[in-house]
Amino acid sequence: MTDVVHNTYGASAGFVTTQRVELFDAMRPLVLDSGVELAPIEVAYETYGELNADRSNAIVICHALTGDAHAAGHHGDPTRPGWWDNFIGPRKPVDTDRFFVICANLLGGCMGTTGPSSVNPATEQPYGLRFPLFTVGDMVSVHRALITHLGIDRLHAAIGGSLGGMQVLHWAMEHPDEIGAAVMVCATSRLTAQNIAFSAVAREAIMRDPNFHGGDYQRIGARPDAGLAVARMMAHITYLSEEGMREKFGRRLQNGTTPRFGFDVDFQVESYLHHQGEVFLRRFDANSYLYLTRAMDYFDPFDDMLQAAPKLERLHAPFLVVSFDSDWRFDTAHSRDVVRVLAAHRVPVTFREIASPHGHDSFLLVLPEYHRTVADFLGRPTAAGSTRSARAA
Repeated sequence: MTDVVHNTYGASAGFVTTQRVELFDAMRPLVLDSGVELAPIEVAYETYGELNADRSNAIVICHALTGDAHAAGHHGDPTRPGWWDNFIGPRKPVDTDRFFVICANLLGGCMGTTGPSSVNPATEQPYGLRFPLFTVGDMVSVHRALITHLGIDRLHAAIGGSLGGMQVLHWAMEHPDEIGAAVMVCATSRLTAQNIAFSAVAREAIMRDPNFHGGDYQRIGARPDAGLAVARMMAHITYLSEEGMREKFGRRLQNGTTPRFGFDVDFQVESYLHHQGEVFLRRFDANSYLYLTRAMDYFDPFDDMLQAAPKLERLHAPFLVVSFDSDWRFDTAHSRDVVRVLAAHRVPVTFREIASPHGHDSFLLVLPEYHRTVADFLGRPTAAGSTRSARAA
């Protein structure tokens, strides 16, 4: 993620705390899509705003690959807000004066929800690569359990960017009565070969680090920092755009105007990527990166249309699908593919391509047209069975 530019309108969600709850245990384990049972599962989550009397104003935020539960407000330092603080809060696009907003760290994450870095109760050691592989559907199963725990039967909306949008699509297709409206931003229904290739190289960088030790680096007090930093540096390039990088860095040298003629950091863009890699090491786990990127690789809900079509025909919640014209990680073609399938099955869908020079990371930034589009969409009625006509502008 790039540095986030904050709104000049709206207010902060204020001081918030991350809560934790155990949602599955040995008596009631989570049965993963693979058939493997997993328990216990602790989930870290945050909430913003107030749940209304009839529990009808809840919105779930599904975070992207390297996000976490801390989406808005602050933990005591207002200068260090949540990762989507410009988007969630009083009088912001996801208005916490109107909505009760929930964001949970993903299954397999490393910020409070059970994942590869968690302790396996059977061995009293971190799972490492013994953690079972899971799917986007399994992530959603954990979200659904949290919503049930909070006493909510139906969401006003589910919103997600990138991997978060993939979760929203799965949730709406598999459990159409649970979501009143769906927002997918910079998302896709399937990774291309190029997308998978980027993730494959990132995983190789991690696994070939001498400190990886087959995923057991925690047990021996090591960290595959070099590999994880390289993985992050490469991925970060795909989150930006050519135009954005040209404007921000060009070919400017880091120190002065004379090149050093060596292999140390010399260009400003090199310095920036090194910084992004170093910062990432402070907050993310290498094994979580492996598992979450692999789950993205396997996601493909429209692959078998004989199975997908009946699910889509039961889906009446309106969709908003948003792309950005400079995003080349999940370019506009990905969004148009989703829109075409939804519209073909008479799912109410609105599509917007927003102009932005910031690439994939645009969904994290303040772009007035983007924010207005989402705010307007959330203001519409979202009753089940809406007959609003689909349109793919």
